[in-house]
Amino acid sequence: MNFEHPLLLLSVLIGVIFIIAGFIVLKFPPKKINSLYGYRTKSSMKNKEQWKFAQKYSSILMIYCGIGLLLIGCLLYFILGDINPIIGMLIGMVSMFVSIGIMLYKTETAIKQQFKSE
Repeated sequence: MNFEHPLLLLSVLIGVIFIIAGFIVLKFPPKKINSLYGYRTKSSMKNKEQWKFAQKYSSILMIYCGIGLLLIGCLLYFILGDINPIIGMLIGMVSMFVSIGIMLYKTETAIKQQFKSE
C-alpha cells in the first residue's frame, strides 16, 4: 500500500480537515455574525437566527462530507490500485470540490426552507 499516493493522501487529509473543522464549528460556533469564522454567505449573514441555524447545519454537513471523502478516497484507492498520481490528485480535488458544492447547496436550500417568510 502506497500511503504517499495523491488520491489517498488528498482524500484522507481533506476528509480529516473537514471533520475537525466541522467539530470545531459545531462545538464552538461563532457568537456574532462575522466575515472571518464560520459558514459565511449572504443568506446566512442576514440575521442572527439564520446565522445560528447555518452554523449548526453546515458543520454537521461538513463532518458527513469529511467522512465521505475518507471513505471514497480509501475505496477508490483499493479499487483502482496504484493509478497515475496525477489522475489520483485530480480525483481527490474533484471529490473535494463536489463535497464543498454539496455542502453549499444543501445548506442554502435548508436556510431557504427554514426561513421561507423572510
